[in-house]
Amino acid sequence: MGNSYAGQLKTTRFEEVLHNSIEASLRSNNLVPRPIFSQLYLEAEQQLSSLEGSRADNEEEEEEEEEEEGSESSSPPVSYQVKPPPEGCCTTDGFCQAGKDLRLVSISNEHIEVPSGFLLVGAKSPNLPDHLLVCAVDKRFLPDDNGRNALLGFSGNCVGCGKKGFCYFTEFSNHINLKLTTQPKKQKHLKYYLVRNAQGALTKGSVICWKGAEFRGRQSSASTCSSTLFQLPESSGLSGSTSSEPLPPANPSAPAGTQQTAAAVDHTPSTAAFSSAVYNGKESPKKQLMKNNLSALTRPSVLGTLTNSGPPKKRHKGWSPESPSSTETWNLQLNPQASNRIKNDGGSLSSLPHSALVGPTSSPVVGSGEPVSVPDNLMKICKAKPVIFKGHGNFPYLCGNINDVIVSPLLYTCYRNSQSLSRAYEQYGASTMQPISEEMQLLLTVYYLVQLAADQVPLIEDLEQIFMRSWRESHLSEIRQYQQAVPQAFPQVPSQVTPVTSAQLPWLAGLAASSCNDSVHIIECSYSLAEGLSEMFKLLIEGKLMKTNYVVIICASRNRAIDSCIVITGKYQARILSESMLSPSDYQKEVNYQLVTGKVETLGSFFSTLCPEGDIDLLLEKFYQENQGHISSSLSSSVTKPTAVNGAGAAVCTSYETERHQIRPFQLAVAQKLLSHICSIADSSTQNLDLGSFEKIDFLICVPPSEVTYQQTLFHLWHSGILLELGLEKEHLTKQRVEQYVMKLDAEAQIKFKIFLQNSMQNPHTLFVLIHDHAHWDLMSAMHSLYPQAELSTGLVDRLLNCREVKEAPNIVTLHVTSFPYALQTQHTHISPYNEIHWPSSYSNGVDLYRENKKYFGLSEFIESTLSGHSIPLLRYDSSFEAMVMALGKRFPRLHSAVIRTFVLIQHYSAAMMAVCGLSQMKNYTSVETLEITQNLINSSRQCPSGHGLMVVLRIPCIPLAAVAYERLYNVRERLALEDNFEIILGNPNSGITIGKHFVEQLKIWQKIEDVDWRPQTYLELEGLPCILIFSGMDPQGESLPRSLRYCDLRLINSSSLVRTSLEQELGLAAYFVSSEIHTEKAVVNDVLESDPEKLSSTDNEDEEIATEGSASEKRSPMKRERSRSHDSASSSLSSKASTFCTESSPPQALSNSTEEATNNYERQKQKVDKGAQTTISKHLPPVTEQLDMKQNIKSTQVSITSSSSPPFSSSSSSSAPTHNSFILQTSQCSMTKASKQPPIVFLPKLVYDIITSTDSSGLPKSSSLLPYHSVMWASSFRPLMSKMMTCTEQSLYYRQWTVPKPIHMDYNNRNEGRMDTFHPRRLLLSGPPQIGKTGAYLQFLSILSRMLIRLTEVDVYDEEEININIKEESDQYYHQPGDMWPDLESFKKMPFDYTIHDPKYEDASLICSKLQTMNSEDRSMSRRQEDMYTCRQTTRMRLSKYAAYNTYHHCEQCHQYMGFNPRYQIYESTLHAFAFSYSMLGEEIQLHFIIPKSKEHHFVFSQPGRQLESMRLPLVTDKSEDYIKSPTFTPTTGRHEHGLFNLYHAMDGASHLHVLVVKEYEMAIYKKYWPNHIMLVLPSIFNSAGVGAAHFLIKELSYHNLELERNRQEELGIKPQDIWPFIVISDDSCVMWNAVEVDCSGDRKSDYTWTERNVSLKQILQHIEATPNVTHYALIGMRKWSSKTNSAEIKDPFSCCHVHDFLMLNVDLTQNVQYNQNRFTCDDVDFNLRVHSAGLLICRFNHFNVMKKQIAVGGQRSFHIKSKVSDTPVSISPAQYICAPDSKHTFLAAPAQLLLEKYLQYHSHRFFPLSLKNYSHPVLSVDCYLNLGPQIAVCYVSSRPHSLNISSSGLTFSGLLLYLCDSFVVASFLKKFHFLKGATLCVICQDRNSLRQTVVRLELEDEWQFRLRDEFQTANAKEDRPLFFLTGRHI
Repeated sequence: MGNSYAGQLKTTRFEEVLHNSIEASLRSNNLVPRPIFSQLYLEAEQQLSSLEGSRADNEEEEEEEEEEEGSESSSPPVSYQVKPPPEGCCTTDGFCQAGKDLRLVSISNEHIEVPSGFLLVGAKSPNLPDHLLVCAVDKRFLPDDNGRNALLGFSGNCVGCGKKGFCYFTEFSNHINLKLTTQPKKQKHLKYYLVRNAQGALTKGSVICWKGAEFRGRQSSASTCSSTLFQLPESSGLSGSTSSEPLPPANPSAPAGTQQTAAAVDHTPSTAAFSSAVYNGKESPKKQLMKNNLSALTRPSVLGTLTNSGPPKKRHKGWSPESPSSTETWNLQLNPQASNRIKNDGGSLSSLPHSALVGPTSSPVVGSGEPVSVPDNLMKICKAKPVIFKGHGNFPYLCGNINDVIVSPLLYTCYRNSQSLSRAYEQYGASTMQPISEEMQLLLTVYYLVQLAADQVPLIEDLEQIFMRSWRESHLSEIRQYQQAVPQAFPQVPSQVTPVTSAQLPWLAGLAASSCNDSVHIIECSYSLAEGLSEMFKLLIEGKLMKTNYVVIICASRNRAIDSCIVITGKYQARILSESMLSPSDYQKEVNYQLVTGKVETLGSFFSTLCPEGDIDLLLEKFYQENQGHISSSLSSSVTKPTAVNGAGAAVCTSYETERHQIRPFQLAVAQKLLSHICSIADSSTQNLDLGSFEKIDFLICVPPSEVTYQQTLFHLWHSGILLELGLEKEHLTKQRVEQYVMKLDAEAQIKFKIFLQNSMQNPHTLFVLIHDHAHWDLMSAMHSLYPQAELSTGLVDRLLNCREVKEAPNIVTLHVTSFPYALQTQHTHISPYNEIHWPSSYSNGVDLYRENKKYFGLSEFIESTLSGHSIPLLRYDSSFEAMVMALGKRFPRLHSAVIRTFVLIQHYSAAMMAVCGLSQMKNYTSVETLEITQNLINSSRQCPSGHGLMVVLRIPCIPLAAVAYERLYNVRERLALEDNFEIILGNPNSGITIGKHFVEQLKIWQKIEDVDWRPQTYLELEGLPCILIFSGMDPQGESLPRSLRYCDLRLINSSSLVRTSLEQELGLAAYFVSSEIHTEKAVVNDVLESDPEKLSSTDNEDEEIATEGSASEKRSPMKRERSRSHDSASSSLSSKASTFCTESSPPQALSNSTEEATNNYERQKQKVDKGAQTTISKHLPPVTEQLDMKQNIKSTQVSITSSSSPPFSSSSSSSAPTHNSFILQTSQCSMTKASKQPPIVFLPKLVYDIITSTDSSGLPKSSSLLPYHSVMWASSFRPLMSKMMTCTEQSLYYRQWTVPKPIHMDYNNRNEGRMDTFHPRRLLLSGPPQIGKTGAYLQFLSILSRMLIRLTEVDVYDEEEININIKEESDQYYHQPGDMWPDLESFKKMPFDYTIHDPKYEDASLICSKLQTMNSEDRSMSRRQEDMYTCRQTTRMRLSKYAAYNTYHHCEQCHQYMGFNPRYQIYESTLHAFAFSYSMLGEEIQLHFIIPKSKEHHFVFSQPGRQLESMRLPLVTDKSEDYIKSPTFTPTTGRHEHGLFNLYHAMDGASHLHVLVVKEYEMAIYKKYWPNHIMLVLPSIFNSAGVGAAHFLIKELSYHNLELERNRQEELGIKPQDIWPFIVISDDSCVMWNAVEVDCSGDRKSDYTWTERNVSLKQILQHIEATPNVTHYALIGMRKWSSKTNSAEIKDPFSCCHVHDFLMLNVDLTQNVQYNQNRFTCDDVDFNLRVHSAGLLICRFNHFNVMKKQIAVGGQRSFHIKSKVSDTPVSISPAQYICAPDSKHTFLAAPAQLLLEKYLQYHSHRFFPLSLKNYSHPVLSVDCYLNLGPQIAVCYVSSRPHSLNISSSGLTFSGLLLYLCDSFVVASFLKKFHFLKGATLCVICQDRNSLRQTVVRLELEDEWQFRLRDEFQTANAKEDRPLFFLTGRHI
């Protein structure tokens, strides 16, 4: 009765987790149980994807819930029997049975007496949904303010009639007339606390958190549960529930993404503090995530708050009052009021300069209420400055010792950002969804802090993603609904739900923190945060928070919003967070201050106490004095001595080779991509770049102000030869000249830049390329410099590159080049996403796209090396170093950690050097890693006969610290007499490289440099020099390192405030190319044998592990492998073992301890090595006999090793190896050679290592999801996660959407100010991994851009001599004089027709015999293969004249209007017109379509009422006009929408002309897009697969039909039909220029003449031809094809009667009855010419005119590909397969039958005509057609038409007969006139087998020809493709 525990979950995952967690925390003091949050929340996302599939289960669960709600058992609900009310009592809703009004609205202002211990609450009546009924209830039976357990049962009074003592809620509900149909329960009906407001009126207060109600509340739209649960509508008291179906995530990629972070929070080392930059180092197995694969329902969401509203059901046995209930559930409500208090302005405090975050007073969030005093001795006692993160609400003033605390607004900003819903979610109707409540935020923050390990630091990105995911989960159903449903006019507003009350918050937070072993401490305060902060300071001073890392202070009251803050008290976390708030300049200042004021001296004195033998300096001095004479001589001899080993001095290391400057395939590919982007800018219709107007290239490269980078760029530029290639400099190049093209961005940059701008203005026809290299460096706004006091160079990039002159200059293109483009990819970027070029991936679908001989090792490869199955990883951290740093950090809290880290590392290096030199006791004062580095460095030069060694890069960003390190290491090296062994170089960005004279001399010898004054100026020139390079400067500035780099020590990089760019650029230093013949990835697995257990526990052998040369030789040798003690050993062969033992200069026991230490450090990685892997054979294997020798040598050398420090080869006694073996030992052991064949090893700080190596579930490194750059910020906390699958382009789009520049960023002001977009049209961005070769790529780009500009003014034109000249009949008779301008009609009629083809493109075509003549029997064998036809034809490069025809890439001022860019005519203004005419031969009406632009409509006649197209206007024969071309020009084209030469504006010299493009239907749209102002004639779709014959056929038929229409139209105007101009021009789409030959006949004799050729306009030529006397009597007029080898004989006769091609004028009137063959693909012009001539019509070629044809590599005939119809796989099919026997199983081909026929006959006609092969005196007789039978067969053309002109065949005997689709004119009697050789062959070709048989019968062929069944063939087409059929026979 009233106390049943409704809505309780059954055995759920949550109960189990919670129970286990509490039990574990109760039983154990030291165990930290895995928090509930980690187990449930972090796995939440995994379930999202399974939501859809679990609907059915959810529905079942719902039913169970309903049942349980109805009764305690799971039996069906029993309907509740209401006792009838006493007679005469009131039963009105809202009144009690005594008739008193209980409604809140009625009695809110009345005085109500409430007994002590009772509270007023509001009850809901199902019949009065809008009212609350006021009741007084004993508060012991309600959950109290802190959410503690309510007593079971009920005690209440009626406030209306005053009746008291109701002990059962059932009785009470009857009294107040609730009228329930189900069993009354207090949890369902007592809903709200009632409170008095300021006016004293009673109002609805906070919700009473009953368990059942909370459970149902989760279903609502504002909840955060992803499962389908109940929702209790306020309007109903019934147990029925409204359920909504579970819906899958809104965005399929989001769950995957969100899951990734969820996982990462728990198990990945993530870091980047609330400062958004620090990292966590906790590692826990990922398997945990996989185990808990729970259903979506049974695992309640973890995003809700944990609440406990009382004891469990009575039946529950395991509950005791002390322990929290194990059946709590999650309350998931959001606070609707919270959003009202928070203004949703988009601003973010993270945009404040860093300095604003330091110190409490500068925080914008400080200041309200009573002040809190910070204790004076806080820092001294705590050993750290606590960091206070302001949370919600008001924050008190701090006073007193405020320098010992740091206050930050970052968390406040994060909370605020998470409250403002992103625009991206407005599409889901997010306006109706409430943001996550403040209580929820704080609770989730506590959960997050609880699961952080002791060495982890909170990361703001993690928290944002948690909030984001929490919100998304809570709104899954709405998001899904908005995505699926049609948007409603009034979206349903979600009903209000019960939020987590502020009263419950402290209790819930405390419960969450109870399992974390005190690492999170919750302080609850009643009035303000001030009391909580005071208590926290008190606990700190008392030392009670020693184990606590985080203190959460909550001030929660029922009447107002919460106040909160979080204090970081953990020493490690507080130090990192406080340091992360320093800006780079503040960081430098702080370190400098500590160095200058001597605060670091305490460190030095502390170090000296560590060494039991006394101060290290004293030890060094002592060592120096003792060994001064001996060591220096022996060590220095170690460099020179080995050269004498061979006596003759032959032992010189041959591995040193300087790399030649050559372009790699990748660089060329990138250069071409850059070029194509430039072209696309030029091709766009925006006219932002007119490439056609530029004649040459100039450029300027801007680099950061690093002297080394500057010199490096000069070096690349000098050796690339680009300056000479571009013609910018002459042969004798000086360094001063090269320096003009590279600009260092320093104070002097402005002068050089001004000269550049002046040049660009003075040379408008030069294209200037401004290259901004290392473009992510210095993106400060010139307006908002972060450091006003900084040097001038800050903001210089903005001042120069973004100046107005650069932006507006039409001849300046800016190219930004960087490895880290993220800062240039914000919402305000200047660079269009279409103008980004990303370095291509080397592999695509497993295919190696670019054959490189080197493999690139970048960040992803380094990370990959840390995964299992790989080598000892290339990325490592040094645990002993980290431990010492942490210990010292606690001892010296006021010193910056950079100072401590640097001093510890210098100490380690010093001790390691001493240990290697024999002071073995010092090995205990260094780490194994540092010892390994030092030992390899010192020994490297001794192992090479030439003294080559390794480079070690020691990265110290802070310049003053770098100077201290240099001084110290220099001093130690000197004391140890190692100054000739290796160099120490201080690399300062502002100065050049300084190295000792001894090493300069060595480098000069190695590099064969003669120059006396030479000094290395780049790090690349230090190749092979053994050295430590101390690399300083806050950021690397693009310096490249040599191949001898072996170790990259990054242990000192600033790990507290890392962003993605700074982190990746530090690791970019180690990026490296490795020779790709060596299989690096597989290398290490091979090396460990099970019989070699010691190897697993040693770090010494990392070279074996990464050995890229393979080490099989060791395993093959018969000797048991000895363990090597040198750290750089065993990498190549057994020989290295011997050498290493010889080179060991410390006693054999020297490293025993070190290797044990190393065991722990690398145990995890080592055990991953696959022991049983396949071994690889070394490429450097010595012969077996030598191996055997060496085995013995090694044994003997071991004997000779002594514990003295004598160098390895100082005397012959130290090794008994024979000399020839010594040579092998040394050359194979050159350290530099090995270093260049494997990537360097990188040492990182632990924090950085953790964040780099941790990945989310998609495999994305944690570092990638950090803030990309310090001067940008996230646009919203509500952003999706990045994914590993993102391409560079997708990453760019992600950053463009989700990042905005801060005010200090130069792009900050680039907003949309009324313009269409903010992108600059001439800006490009090239991004690629560091050190991959971007400089070479952009220099190559300049080269090919320059070549392209030259090429833009040049074209390749065919340059071939006419063929078959020797067959031409030589005649003494000349019909015209050389100087004649026009042919004389009468003379021309007498000229014989020259049947022979002279056009060189038909070199592979059959000869045409003209009469009985002695044919040359030379072998005209095929000179070219089919595909060579286009690639091997001879061409010449020609400069375009002003009369050239152009393709779509040409833009100039004059032809804008011609091309359709006239503003009067919009591009889309063209109309489609149908034009139909009937043609009897096709037997059907032909319907063509014209697309006519508005600007060209005047060329056509339209009918008046309907504007139907009637005809195309034609001029009169008598018309004469200088500015008008009479003949319409038709250009058939396919596949050449970009490259076809359709722009005739310049060729026509501006004259008016009608030009029609004839295109196929499927290409119409693309041609229209590229040529919007051209008239298109669109062929019917049946011609989509037809050849050029169909286009010619339709052009001619249409033109004749149009001529008839025009004659009819103009006849009405009184014009005679014969006066209408009958000519059209048919031009190829590759005719580029036209020339005229001018003949001078002024010589003494008539036959003497001279001639010159010049380029003329097409207008001049056409007008000349159109003016020919009696022009209408000619059927075809053409011109020669240009050739550079034209001789006088060819133009002696100005006119010829012969074949014409490519560009011809066709008289459609005369040729009315001669048609082109619409089926033809090749030689259709020859076929047509022969038919025109046989019809007795005149064909005239003007020999004084010629046309140049451009070589176009795309489109045209090449667009026809013959492929199999069956499979899509491209298989080459030989022409022999183009025909087959009928009904055979032959593979059918997808190609037109006619094309197969023509191609087959071209290559295999000898199978049909065997007698004709090379038998030129007996040609094949071809009736009515010319088909190309190949060059070795001659044909004789005859026409069957009556009255046709044919050659006299009386004396000819033919070797074959070809009958192709013969018509009715061919009759038996016609064929019987011809004579054939015995055995001559016949080939009849017909459309089908039936007509084949009919033809044989009709022509009586069986009389003279013998046929066999097997001689029937068909083209290899399927039936539906209508194959052609052949029949062959032999002459009897």
